[in-house]
Amino acid sequence: MAAPILRHLTTPFPSFIKLNQTPKIHSFFTFSTHPNSRKFSRGTSISVSAMASATKKVLVPIANGTEPIEAIVPIDILRRAGAEVIVASVENQLQIEVMYGIKIVADALISDCVDTEFDLISLPGGIPGAANLGNCKILESIVKKQAENGKLYAAICAAPAVALGSWGLLKGLKATCYPSYMEELSSHAIAVESRVQKDAKVVTSRGPATSIEYAIALVEELYGKEKANEVSGPLVMRLNHSEEFAFAELNSVNWTLTSKPRILVPIANGSEEMEATIIIDVLRRANAQVVVASLEDKLEIVASRKVKLVADVLLDEAAKQSYDLIVLPGGLGGAETFAKSEKLVDMLKKQRESCKPYGAMCASPALVLEPHGLLKGKKATAFPALCNKLSDPSEAENRVVVDGNLVTSRGPGTTMEFALAIADKFIGHKETLELAKEMIF
Repeated sequence: MAAPILRHLTTPFPSFIKLNQTPKIHSFFTFSTHPNSRKFSRGTSISVSAMASATKKVLVPIANGTEPIEAIVPIDILRRAGAEVIVASVENQLQIEVMYGIKIVADALISDCVDTEFDLISLPGGIPGAANLGNCKILESIVKKQAENGKLYAAICAAPAVALGSWGLLKGLKATCYPSYMEELSSHAIAVESRVQKDAKVVTSRGPATSIEYAIALVEELYGKEKANEVSGPLVMRLNHSEEFAFAELNSVNWTLTSKPRILVPIANGSEEMEATIIIDVLRRANAQVVVASLEDKLEIVASRKVKLVADVLLDEAAKQSYDLIVLPGGLGGAETFAKSEKLVDMLKKQRESCKPYGAMCASPALVLEPHGLLKGKKATAFPALCNKLSDPSEAENRVVVDGNLVTSRGPGTTMEFALAIADKFIGHKETLELAKEMIF
């Protein structure tokens, strides 16, 4: 076996360091640039709902061009904490096409939310999404009322500068945002480079790859640190952004490429929305042609935390094409549906027989791939509580495992690494480093 390689996610790009050991480890490294970067310890359990007396009401507005990771990750995590999250469209319709062609169905129109009192309002970024939020007079009025009442409001990526800043809601406060908007932010706030910044009743953050930290910070503000620790544990988060992490690769092979990789991402009721969204978003950023296929009898599915996503096609239609990769998100309900689908399982078996890449994460390696013999002779990982179902869990402690044409990963907090590992195999290491940097990894 070839000597392993250590690869680091920093710039400028370092030379590869060859080590005399196996398996091959592809390492990515990033630095936290500010001492106020937030870190949270892992807990051991999760409460899906809170007691009625502790329920908090949260507004997450979305618009055409919103960054989907920055919207869906906070929705998912805040609902895990027990919050009642209302996803509100600032457009004239409930179905929104956010960035990278992802479609989300909102719970309400923003006009329906005018008379509702919220414990938190969280604005996602993305361009033109953040600008569309900033131009919405109804939303501006709601958030200004939130500020006047001394209640919590928050924004990520471009939204701190383009929305909160332009509304005058960051005056005299420390705030952060996406790097290319820092100059604009500095005219509205005390601009700092924290991954997550809290000042008074305002929380801000930087970009897609800081969304989980941002969401956990919001849980802490609403419910306290104990709840934040409880929720963060099962996410399998990266706990220290100044430390190295890696994906392990064994039996390295070159993944066959087309000029633009075609990737199938199946989704079903109960799929984990963070995992599905991050995979689709990152791989479309990597210029892959990602086809999102519903296993239900309609395009719209209701994911595990009740986010409504709209697929591109039904699985029957998707099955007419061939793919360079088929990759399954997790989520217990979704994984169970995948496992019962003869058509999807047959596609996965043909993918393996053709020596083409396939992958899965969270519940899906254990509940879909393993029972159908798709992990035979392979090293894999899965959601920690399900690793005992793997026939060979010897590499299961790795956050991402690539074994030949198979790629697996652990949970929501490892999804960005999972998607970047796939990108690395398809588009190359240097390009993947640039992609990670763009997302503030």
